[in-house]
Order: sequence, then C-alpha cells, then structure tokens
Amino acid sequence: MASARMINAFTRNRSMYRSLQGVWKSYDLFAEPLLNHNHNFQVMRGLAGTAEKCDSKTVIKGVVVGVYSKEGDGKEAKMTSSGEKFDDRTQGKVSELLRETGIKGDLGKGKVFMNVDAEFRAVAVVGLGQEGAGFNDLENIDEGMENARVAAGVGARALQLQGCTEVFVDSMEYPEQAAEGSALAIWRYNSNKRKQDRTLVPKLDLYDSPDVDAWTRGLFKAESQNLARRLSDAPANQMTPTIFAQSAVDALCPCGVSVEVRSMDWIESNHLNSFLMIAKGSCEPPVVLEISYCGTAPEDRPILLLGKGLTYNSGGLCLRPKDCLHMYRGCMAGAAVCVAAIRAAAALSLPVNISAVLPLCENMPSGMAVKPGDVVTLLNGKTLGIVDVSKAGTVVMADPLLFAQTTYKPRLVVDLATVGYGVCAGLGESAAGMFTNSNFIAKQFEKAGGLTGDRIWRLPLWRYFKQLVTPNLTFDISNRGHGPASSCIAAAVLHELVPCADWAHIDIRNVGMLTRHNPLPYLLKDRMTGRPTRTLVQFLYQMACPDSK
Repeated sequence: MASARMINAFTRNRSMYRSLQGVWKSYDLFAEPLLNHNHNFQVMRGLAGTAEKCDSKTVIKGVVVGVYSKEGDGKEAKMTSSGEKFDDRTQGKVSELLRETGIKGDLGKGKVFMNVDAEFRAVAVVGLGQEGAGFNDLENIDEGMENARVAAGVGARALQLQGCTEVFVDSMEYPEQAAEGSALAIWRYNSNKRKQDRTLVPKLDLYDSPDVDAWTRGLFKAESQNLARRLSDAPANQMTPTIFAQSAVDALCPCGVSVEVRSMDWIESNHLNSFLMIAKGSCEPPVVLEISYCGTAPEDRPILLLGKGLTYNSGGLCLRPKDCLHMYRGCMAGAAVCVAAIRAAAALSLPVNISAVLPLCENMPSGMAVKPGDVVTLLNGKTLGIVDVSKAGTVVMADPLLFAQTTYKPRLVVDLATVGYGVCAGLGESAAGMFTNSNFIAKQFEKAGGLTGDRIWRLPLWRYFKQLVTPNLTFDISNRGHGPASSCIAAAVLHELVPCADWAHIDIRNVGMLTRHNPLPYLLKDRMTGRPTRTLVQFLYQMACPDSK
C-alpha cells in the first residue's frame, strides 16, 4: 500500500519537476567549472571539421550512447538497444566508426564523433563495461547501475565540453542511474566567475526510452545532491548561518516542507549551551533550523536527521594549519546533505515523516571564544569537557541531539557530520564511515549504498571507545578522548547522548568535503561532493516502503 501511495503521489507530482528545475537552474549560477582533465575521450573531427562557435541562443544537440565490452576474441563491441537504433538512423555510420577506431567498450572510455547525424551535432560513444553486470558482493555495489552512471556522466561531460546546449542520454538499461550520472557530471559551481567565463550547463533529455518516470526520479536525486554541493562549496562569507538558513527555506518551502528558523533568544531559552559555547566565538549569529516533512499520518513517529552545521571551522583557539583552512568551509556538509535529502524526499513524495534539527554557527578564535579545558553542562545533566576546541563537531551537536530526541520522539535517529580524520586514513574517499547501535539500520544503509554507488561502511562502536572518553577526573565526557582513533572516539561521545533510540552516526569527513584522490568519474576533483545525499534518500525510501524490492 505504501508503495502504491508513493507511486500515485509521484505521478501527480511529476509536473512539479519543471517548477523545481527553475530553482535548481538558479543554483547553477552559483557554480565553478573545474573539470577532471583525465576524461577518456577523444574528439574525432575528421568527418566535418570543428564545431563553430555560436551564440547563447543557438541550440546544439548531442547524444550519448553506450557500448558494451567485447565478450571474447573476434567479437565486436556491442551497442545498447538505443545505440543500435541510433546506428540504424545514421545508416550504420556509428558502427563503422566503432570498428575503424577500435573502441572496445571499456568502462568510461570512448570517443566523440562530430556531425554524424543531421540533428545531433556530436555523438559520444562511451563504454559500459561487461553486459549484464549485476551486484558484486565483494565490492558491495551494483555494478550494472554504477556502470550506467559512469558512462552517462563521462559522455554528458564530454559533450558539454564540446559546447552542446542540449544533451540526450541513452538509458543504458538503467534510466534512473543514467540521469543521476549525467546530471551530476555536468553540474558546475560558477557563481564567482564572470558570466562569459562560466561553463555552460546543458539541458538533459532521455533518448529513446519510455521510462520517463525513472529518468525523472534520477534527476530529482542528482539535483538534490547538486544542491548539497552548492551549499558546501560556497565560500564561508557567502554561506554564513543566516545565508544557509535562507537557502534552506528557498529550497524546501516550495516543496511543502516546514522550516522554522530559530534565533539566539530561542537557543538560549531552550538551553542549548554546548552549541552556544562554540557559537559565541564568532560575530555571525547562530541559527538552529527545525525542518519537518510530513509524508504520512501526522501521528506517525518521524525519522530524525541531525546535521552538523559549522559553516566555517577554523579550529577556534586550537587553530588549524593554514594550508588547509580554506577547505573547512565544508564542515557544514552534514547539514547540507540533510537539506538536500529532505528536498528529494518531498519531490518523490516518500510516505514517511522526517524531522531535522540543524545547528548552524561558526567556530572562530576571539576574546569570546571557548577555551581548551572549559566544561559545559548538557541537557541530560552530564558535563562535557572541551579539551580540544578544534574538535568542535561533537560539542555543537551534543545539546541539539538531546533536545531533538526529547521534542520529536523519533522512531530512529541519523546524524551526519564531518568529525574525525580517522575515516580519511581508514577508508580514504571510498565510503562514509557508519557507527550504529542497530544491526538493522546498518544493513539498510549498506544496501542503500550498494544501490546508489555511494557506499557506507560500518565501523566499531565498542565499549573500548566509550572507556576512552569516560570517565575523567573533573567531568563526565571528554570531547577528545584518548588515542588516535578520532572517528571512533567522536562516535563514542555522541553515543553517550543517545539513551535508547535506534541511532546511526555517519562520519562524512572523508567523502563529504573536497575530493582529492580518485574521484568518482561523474564528480569533480578538488570540489565538494554532496555525498552521501543519494544514499540517504535511498535509505529513507527503504524505511518508507520496506516491502519494495
């Protein structure tokens, strides 16, 4: 029944995509064209020379088609069903060019052919890897879905660089995933570039497939992740707590989501003292966002999201090294992912209630800043010692986490934060780290990550780490603990604040900020990623529709 309600609601709301797309288009004005220069494409211009430069009103169409890798010696690479139809449309020119250029169908590798067709100026033929790829248990990923994302993303980006204003994408048997990959790949953060220097973001369309619903779902999810990328990548002076709050209102209220913006008076009256300990060091006023999406009966208990919202984390009096200070504008990635996921849930009409609490502030050094060794009493009566001010994430989240559980009485709690460097050393940028007291939640997140290609890996939440943060001589909990396991220690601190609810802490310090090593082909190097927005959306879908496959 839940699945049927969701499908009916989604059908009614498909027209909403056009109105939402106008909002997303305005976000595209806030984007920068930093590319992965190692794309595996070669542009073949011998057929009709180079594409001439055109004005902004000229429509230049391009199409992306997929090709599977050779299955054995002597066999040719096989085109997708849509690719074969396009080949028939061109009287076999594409298949002839495949033979002449030796395209093997290797994943993410291909060529761009110019002026093969009268309607489509450029044709990107990109490898999909092995045909019929499915779920890989060892890699914990659905390779068929991920291959479609990679191929569609690489192809759409190649056509973007050729100046195409409208790109049609082969469904590659996975239209939803093809939409995700292509929409993520062409997005750019251009806001601080002159208009004439901005990279054009082309319009995307599905080519030769009737499954428009799946394609639209993919666009919803990708554009929500792009929203998280925009929020995270904005310079700190252009994304203060107040500006973030306004951006959240602009993104969520048109979707029917309730957003309450709480100011200093409300924060003080509700005794969120741990949050204020960090916020008082900055001249920027702190803000707490309370977000509510009602997708089912109002009396149903909601899923609670808590996102760390340090819009800039200098480290306070424990100042961070100067070489990496610029990247700590992304310490609000957890809050950005929460906003983006709720937007996608509303756009998809998921039959589930979701509440979110987002504490937003800056961590700055000043005469008012919290000092190492200060102690604050939390809402549950425990005392928290702030031994290391640079590890402010758990301090900012402590009282809001306690407040949210008391206020919303959720069925489960998920918090997302960039807190510990341990996940960077242990997982690199391969997967976010998950700490949870529920095996069920762990399995659901692992399943969601395998389907979205944005994986989650469970890390230990043992009593061993609790003993590293408690007890202490003069206070109950230390925000730093003892030893090098920073991510596990941060999770242990937060676990002390979750008395009995099913809870998961997702540490996105390694995946939610700058991508520096082996980025996903449909994302950008040295840019904020917006991860793991799509995985969180998939998790919420699984919670809303547990009987769906």
